Amino acid sequence: MPKSLMKMAVTALALATAAPVFAQEMAIDRVVATVNGTEITLGHMLLVRAALPEQYQQLPNEALWDGILEQLVQQEVLAQSPEAEETKRYMLAIQNERRALLASEVISTTAADAATEEAIQRAYNAEYASADEGKEFNASHILSETEAESQAIYNEVSGGADFSETARTKSTGPSGANGGSLGWFSAGMMVEDFQKAVEAMQPGDISGPIKTQFGWHVIKLNEIRVKEAPKLEDVREQLLAQIQQDAVQARIDQLVSMAEITRVGSAVADTSLLSQFELLEK
Repeated sequence: MPKSLMKMAVTALALATAAPVFAQEMAIDRVVATVNGTEITLGHMLLVRAALPEQYQQLPNEALWDGILEQLVQQEVLAQSPEAEETKRYMLAIQNERRALLASEVISTTAADAATEEAIQRAYNAEYASADEGKEFNASHILSETEAESQAIYNEVSGGADFSETARTKSTGPSGANGGSLGWFSAGMMVEDFQKAVEAMQPGDISGPIKTQFGWHVIKLNEIRVKEAPKLEDVREQLLAQIQQDAVQARIDQLVSMAEITRVGSAVADTSLLSQFELLEK
């Protein structure tokens, strides 16, 4: 066997044998390729991997490694070519990218720091545990266009006619097909006059004609129940999102208040400049 082939075989065997060690020792700054002395590291590959479209995220790493590395090598070759010029557009893009990335880091850190169990418990207590959740109502209604029609329907159902059947045959509202049922609702979910009438009733009561912007209603209150607070685990993600959003906004407001800022607002600016993209080419 020629010496060159022997050397390649020995090298390949050594790499194969050392592969597990290489994998264990791989750090973010580990060099995976060089282009004219410029290093490409595992960290560069990780960033490309993380930014891949969703359809590629599920592919195994061994299927992606060579492609990602080749992409970075080709990009570096192009970046080093004589045609690669650091234009004004390039410098502005770099500045915007740096600004966005650093801002994202601060947002991520601030959000992570705010996501404590103590903060979640405090938010839950403030939102649910110490609050009066109030009542929920289950009611049905029959809608009519005129007061006279509504009064006649009230006389029927208060005299013993089946409410649900009467709603199916005489209600002009969309709930008529369902026997007039409105399901469960709490304060603020119905128009004011309807809500007030329901809250003044007891289960089993039937109201006389009630006028709203939708027409005239005969209402039957079916049930009342106390609205229970949700369990902490059921609203954890919702509370966490709000905690992190509030923490990030508070940090932004703090930094803005401490900074010296000048702005050219739209009231005085020539806003047509915002669509003159040819300025980037100068």
